[in-house]
Amino acid sequence: MGEALVDSYGRTVRDLRISVTDRCNFRCQYCMPEEGMVWLPRTDILTFEEIERVARVCVERFGVDSIRLTGGEPTVRAHLPTLVAKLAALRVGGDPDGRGVDLAMTTNGASLRLMARDLHDAGLRRLNISCDSLQRERFLAITKRDALDAVLDGIDAALAAGLDPVKLNCVLMRGINDDEIVDFARFGRERGVQVRFIEFMPLDASDEWSANRVVPGAEIVAAIDAVYPLAAVEGRGSQPADRYRYRDGAGEIGVIASVSEPFCGACDRIRLTAEGQLRNCLFAVDETDLRPLLRGGGSDDELAAAIIGNVGRKWAGHSINQVTFIRPARSMSQIGG
Repeated sequence: MGEALVDSYGRTVRDLRISVTDRCNFRCQYCMPEEGMVWLPRTDILTFEEIERVARVCVERFGVDSIRLTGGEPTVRAHLPTLVAKLAALRVGGDPDGRGVDLAMTTNGASLRLMARDLHDAGLRRLNISCDSLQRERFLAITKRDALDAVLDGIDAALAAGLDPVKLNCVLMRGINDDEIVDFARFGRERGVQVRFIEFMPLDASDEWSANRVVPGAEIVAAIDAVYPLAAVEGRGSQPADRYRYRDGAGEIGVIASVSEPFCGACDRIRLTAEGQLRNCLFAVDETDLRPLLRGGGSDDELAAAIIGNVGRKWAGHSINQVTFIRPARSMSQIGG
């Protein structure tokens, strides 16, 4: 294997998040406005071959062993299983007989009934499905789409296709859906999916985020523990979620406390936006444009140098709730989750 991709704080990059599109068929209030989104021109979006090339450099040269596909909503990108197959064929360190990458995807789940099997057969193994309410009218209010039944059916389709694990991502917002914490825990226990509760972060397009709308991770754990006793799972490593298992053996939950308990010190992620901007943090305020290299005859060595330079500028942490915090100019849908 080639050189490790290490930032100036000694963190080794192992995880590449790839946004395949900025478009989405939902309009979740913490992600994008209901109206007025200006989509990237299709010619600006990286091709599958360009995405594969960036991923190949990261995987073969730098030993990145985890890739997650995001959006927007990745399933609105045509022929997505083709890209999955290309990425599933990569081998860590470039050894043809070596291990493949841990290939996952985050989706809203509404189209999974149509493609879950094809994605699995192409090489996708893990899946996170976003769902922020189990109540139909509230789901409609949050997403601006009457699609709860399709999402729930998508969860069943993902499980039936053999994707494992299937996780359910729930962004909790004070006064919006924080009364559903135990309902989601019960749903996960009954369906055999791990629910991951995520603190509301300042990346909403409408700029309505405030600290008092965040439901802290400790409060989430306490609410569930009072009904379904929990025990902490040790060995979090660089994973974003603190995990807790149910003491009765009925699975586990995850809590991503990005705001109240930042985990920046163990972060091992970089992000590639749909149009080829490399970001070393979800909250980064500057990016490295890889598209000119990809389309202008740049070599793999030049591409690797650009990636190394970007990672070298990664900061210690995002500084949310501190006076030094600078909000990114782009919303979550434009960055990729």
